[in-house]
Amino acid sequence: MSSEKEVHGLNNYGYINEDGYTHQTSKMEKMEDNRLSSLKKNVNKMTYYVTDVPPWYLCILLGTQHYLTALGGTVAIPLLLSRELCLQHDLITQSYLISTIFFVSGICTLLQVLFGVRLPILQGGTFAFLTPTLAMLSLPQYKCPEWTYNKTLVNVSDPIFIEVWQTRIREIQGAIMVAACFQIVVGFSGLIGFLMRYIGPLTIAPTISLIGLALFDSVGNDAGMHWGISGMTASFIVIFSQYLRNVPVPLPAFNRSKKCHICWTNIFQIFPVLLGIVVSWVISVLLTYFNVFPDDPDAYGYYARTDIKSEVIIHADWFRVPYPGQWGLPTVSLAGTFGILAGVISSMIESVGDYHACARLCGAPPPPKEAINRGIGIEGIGCLIAGAWGTGNGTTSYSENVGALGITKVGSRRVILSSGCLMLLVGLFVKIGAIFSTIPQPIIGGMLLVMFGIITAVGISNLQFADMNSSRNIFIFGFSMFSGMVIPNWMNKHPLAIQTGVLPLDQMIRVLLTTSMFVGGFFGFFLDNTLPGTEKERGLIAWRENTFHEDDDKGINESGCYNLPFGIGTKCCTGAWRRYFPFCPQPRPPDERAEENTQEIFKETPF
Repeated sequence: MSSEKEVHGLNNYGYINEDGYTHQTSKMEKMEDNRLSSLKKNVNKMTYYVTDVPPWYLCILLGTQHYLTALGGTVAIPLLLSRELCLQHDLITQSYLISTIFFVSGICTLLQVLFGVRLPILQGGTFAFLTPTLAMLSLPQYKCPEWTYNKTLVNVSDPIFIEVWQTRIREIQGAIMVAACFQIVVGFSGLIGFLMRYIGPLTIAPTISLIGLALFDSVGNDAGMHWGISGMTASFIVIFSQYLRNVPVPLPAFNRSKKCHICWTNIFQIFPVLLGIVVSWVISVLLTYFNVFPDDPDAYGYYARTDIKSEVIIHADWFRVPYPGQWGLPTVSLAGTFGILAGVISSMIESVGDYHACARLCGAPPPPKEAINRGIGIEGIGCLIAGAWGTGNGTTSYSENVGALGITKVGSRRVILSSGCLMLLVGLFVKIGAIFSTIPQPIIGGMLLVMFGIITAVGISNLQFADMNSSRNIFIFGFSMFSGMVIPNWMNKHPLAIQTGVLPLDQMIRVLLTTSMFVGGFFGFFLDNTLPGTEKERGLIAWRENTFHEDDDKGINESGCYNLPFGIGTKCCTGAWRRYFPFCPQPRPPDERAEENTQEIFKETPF
């Protein structure tokens, strides 16, 4: 059979096609095609795949890099909330909120990677909850007293002042915990997995792309505080990740066989974000030391200084353990719960897009519906924990860290486990979090310029599975993208346009219509499932055939990466009852198990 194929098939340099024409392919052209194909594989090849285990020191460094990538967004949430919580002059409580959100993010990251979707995806605070939270705190009964805006009148140890801000955060806690229960039910009941059979590239593409595009204004504000520093940070990351990624650097190494020796490592490909942040941070420290940046808060470039938050470092505690109910017993109101519920819905849609983007970037097949069910359910548990601990926010998958996977080519979940442990330590050692919080905003803005650009491109790349020569698909994607930018922009400029007479309903509609990912994803989902079109035209066939990794031989064989740890579902708890629980790994057909290399899948340790 093989010899016949070589004589009569495409491997023959001259053959007759179906139209009767002779096709000639020179040996030189064939060699050139093979060379380009090999080059493409090397460019897209992951340094570490999902189930790979890098050396412990690389796990620590790479985990630190992911921590720094999430640092800006994580720290920004309690700082943005502090004014509405009447805490703008209480820097110590702000540091407690920062350490609490890091501690909870570490717990949720470990839960997600070990028992959730099982992808290397970081968990942290979400801006989807911030909008309804600020809307709730803008109600008359929660407006801060005028005396709290005067620094000279604020005594942070006064019981009256403590009760003022704790009353507000307890209200947020209760709303988040109730909304989290809804997310837990949606995830573990299999409802989100059921909906996934109707979700294809034309739904995922605008949802993921708008994750990056929706925050262009926020990123521009951070970067615009000093375009020189932010541009320098972005340039360093681009140079390290693109121009120098294949340049090996000699580093000292040691093992039992070779003892002390020199190891050539592509350090720029593995640590581009970490190196970019550290180099820019050191330069900013030097420029601050020599007073190159102005010391006037109203002057351009002031926020590039590294000594703005030095007071926090001095007064922050060395060690503190966050605990549930540390601000008091949570309270619940209908208005707050419905507002946060809208944020939960937006967060779930964003997370589903993040799962697919993460799987594609880290060399894994698309997540099965049971993995998505577990992921959303674990995120609900994470929000419940965040509400109990009092972070003032929930938790969700971090889009910034998904973008970092595409730059570093490191998709090992062991790295994210290291990052989760690091966040736990930072949450306990408040001084460490205070030091990291001094990274200037322009550096964070420069980093996000690269991160969100990658997220946008990853979303658009999903269109390769759909027929983009079809006017139907062009209309769906174009309309979804444009609506996802126009409608939220208009709603932000006219926040009082929705007046139904029911305040909780107004808040819910307002939050949904100001969330770009929800608007774009909704139109993509609705139009793709209502307009006539074949499955091949819609891209569903290619989507289901796991062809995400046609250029990556190992990625195809990583189907076991979604198995639960400790042999759950494969060595124990393997009964037929699993099929009745939509979040459990489903039994696989015998022929599929026979084709799988079991030794490859179980080569890693239980984690």
